[in-house]
Amino acid sequence: MKRKTITHAARLLCVLALAMSLTTAAFAADPPEPAQPSPCYPTAVTRSEDGGEIRKMYDLGPEDDPAGIPRSDFEQEGYHYTLTDLLKQELPANESRQHTETVSVPSQSKDMGAVLALLPQTKEFVTEDGLAGTLALKLDTVKVEVAGYGSATKSVTATRTYPGLADQDTQYIPKSISDNGHSLTLQTVNWQTEGDGHFTAVASYSGSATSSYVKGYTVTADYAGTVSRINLNKIRYVAIFEGTALEPTPTEEPGNTADPSLTDPADPTAPVDPSDPTDAPTGEKNSVLPVVAVVVVVLLGGGAFYFIKRRR
Repeated sequence: MKRKTITHAARLLCVLALAMSLTTAAFAADPPEPAQPSPCYPTAVTRSEDGGEIRKMYDLGPEDDPAGIPRSDFEQEGYHYTLTDLLKQELPANESRQHTETVSVPSQSKDMGAVLALLPQTKEFVTEDGLAGTLALKLDTVKVEVAGYGSATKSVTATRTYPGLADQDTQYIPKSISDNGHSLTLQTVNWQTEGDGHFTAVASYSGSATSSYVKGYTVTADYAGTVSRINLNKIRYVAIFEGTALEPTPTEEPGNTADPSLTDPADPTAPVDPSDPTDAPTGEKNSVLPVVAVVVVVLLGGGAFYFIKRRR
């Protein structure tokens, strides 16, 4: 009889331990989160003049998942936009168009022969969106403009002769003169004696002159031709969003400061008591359940232990 009682109690403890482990696992296990597709980014965005429509274009490859194209509403420049359509377009295998590219090169001369030597007849170009081609020079678009001016200063000298002077007195000699538009000042005087006893003064003047010069030229020209590319299994998706003008935000009336979360759904004007246990968050209720399960297991284990001891 005693052995049966011990065996029965041992089985009861095993059942309780298994129940506790299953309860803990049930609360600890979280459902797996679904895999999120990689986000897609538009290759071009256009907006109508009135702001009523925005189109976003996505060029996706075979490995790209279109589920990553954003579809949520958004607001921009006073409009609320909502996705209304998502179009799928097969891109052509070969895409081409006419393209004009303007080039600019520096030149030290404005001579057309020297300028054309700087411009090759053809050039290879690649556009921003990946189209490439050989473009030819358009001779009628070649322009040469002055790139800038510089200034230079140099010394200017002049000599003046003053004959028939009664004596060697510099008061008869001008202290400054004008020569070809430049102002010069007296530097030295050499005296020569004439046959009749008079003197001749040879005066030297000097000054500076500033002149401007062309520092260089800028040559511009256009190249035009066809650019193209080959699209490898590209699919274009066009997300069309229609916009609605946003209304100005109304000013809140004074005194209406009730928290919407503290109102009764049946009567929005009646505030709800925050202490009401029926409004307790679900997370708090769920966090209490593991604690209750543990307490129950402990009490049952203690009762079984007391029962076994008493039977002995």
